[in-house]
Amino acid sequence: MLQELLQYLFSGITNGAIYGVIAVGFSMLYSSTELINFAHGEFVMLGALGLVSLWGGLGIPLPVAFLLVVIGVAVVGFLFERLAIRTVRKPNPIVLVIITVGASIFLRGIGMLTWGKDAYSVPPFSDHDPIDLAGAKLLSQSIWIVGIALFFVILLHLFFKKTLTGKAMIACAISKKAAWLTGIPSERMVLLAFFLSTGMGAVAGIIIAPITMCSYDMGTMLGLKGFCAAMLGGLGSLWGSILGGFILGILESLGVGFFSSSMKDAIAFFLLLLILYVRPGGIIMAKDIKRF
Repeated sequence: MLQELLQYLFSGITNGAIYGVIAVGFSMLYSSTELINFAHGEFVMLGALGLVSLWGGLGIPLPVAFLLVVIGVAVVGFLFERLAIRTVRKPNPIVLVIITVGASIFLRGIGMLTWGKDAYSVPPFSDHDPIDLAGAKLLSQSIWIVGIALFFVILLHLFFKKTLTGKAMIACAISKKAAWLTGIPSERMVLLAFFLSTGMGAVAGIIIAPITMCSYDMGTMLGLKGFCAAMLGGLGSLWGSILGGFILGILESLGVGFFSSSMKDAIAFFLLLLILYVRPGGIIMAKDIKRF
């Protein structure tokens, strides 16, 4: 029993770290623009398939491929903001949401045309033997996933707390008009938010690539689960997003292990409905903490 429980926890923490990274992308963008990007899952897909092409296909060293994929996907996010979001004459929330849904369909089509309908995989980042803990196996890729996720979250936390640019983004998140009056270029901060948000989506895609089959349509469900994690933890909160991701991943794994695998996708949406009814602001509500 203990062995099974530990194995489910290891699996849940691994998936939770991925959901948390995706949720951070949602929260960062929402904090700066109050926009929910429903195309975010497709940026995760671009990250995964980008790694398949550069590392798995061309044989580029993993660290270089990692960096190139993150920058490349972030540039796509940059272009998305400049060409699709900023050009809107009346940027009311409904119009912007429809644009992101359209972008999701467009990027999925680009993915299908570029990589086809086949599913791809890449090897783990290292070939170390699994660690045995009370009979449960902890894979080396799981350690990589959790480590990379926490590294980037801590890096973002330091960026927002210790740099002038990060503090300017927080100021824009609190009040764009007040930030503009103090000389902060709010449009540039929004552009940077898209750049960082989609870059985090690429990171999630890269770390998930070795443990799942990568295909052009993988981003839809991952994006929805990342959104559920962001809502669960508190949309707009960096650490709340990570917390929501871990909670979702662990509950999902326990549900699959002790009940039925058919519940895997249903758990995320059940938690989303529950949190919207009980505590709409999430576990860490925006009014309880400062943004980020």
